[in-house]
Amino acid sequence: MPPLRVEDLRTSPQLRLPALALGAVGGSFLRHDPVGELAASARLAKWWPEFFLVLLREGVPVARAAAVPVAFPTAERPELPDHGWDGALLWAAEDTLDGRPPTALVALEVYVAEAARGLGVAAAALGELKNRARRASLSRFVVPVRPTGKTAQPFEPMADYLARRDQHGRAADPWLRRHEQLGAWPVKIAPFAMTVTATLAQWEQWTGIRLGDGCTAVPGGIAPVLAAPGQDLGVYVEPNVWFEHPLSARPEPVSRPDAPGAR
Repeated sequence: MPPLRVEDLRTSPQLRLPALALGAVGGSFLRHDPVGELAASARLAKWWPEFFLVLLREGVPVARAAAVPVAFPTAERPELPDHGWDGALLWAAEDTLDGRPPTALVALEVYVAEAARGLGVAAAALGELKNRARRASLSRFVVPVRPTGKTAQPFEPMADYLARRDQHGRAADPWLRRHEQLGAWPVKIAPFAMTVTATLAQWEQWTGIRLGDGCTAVPGGIAPVLAAPGQDLGVYVEPNVWFEHPLSARPEPVSRPDAPGAR
């Protein structure tokens, strides 16, 4: 297997669009999370290009990974945010505006092209993000993990899904299991990691599904959409799971779970 090469947008800005062309995580409706606009690739390339990685094999992009530096923990931020992915982006924006020096790195995304999955590419991307965190003298590396298999169980509470184990005692979800195999541990559930609010017509355009009153599963969602036809409103609130990866000696968890899924 040809070796991987890692580039970043600081030294190779021309790789931004080829990296985006690899695909996207989840349903297309996730692009309508308003906080997610902060993670536009051009913005990440401007402010944190050294943390936007593109992994290539024989010169062809096969994966991308993006992260943002934040100040954590602080007196005002003793715990990772319940708003998960959205919360990390807001922290990064606040710290940039306020000139607050970062102390931690938050991985926003690791996306591997379908043909390159199962070959250790995601682990290599996470490993390189950890290397970047060390070189930047950051002390923590955390990830709001979106379990890949939960699209098949959108109505199951995240705490119950996180507790699922295979016959070997490992996380049943493949993406959660990969983080565990890399030495990471769950810190807490982020119940409001991403939020998308739209009219019923917009939801039908994005998903092909006409929403009725109550909760409906939609393609690419790991939670249902809650619809109120009388208000012409559909709301999707996606949970994630915060994992922490060791950078050197394992730090004391900010929030120590008593069991998988504990808050």
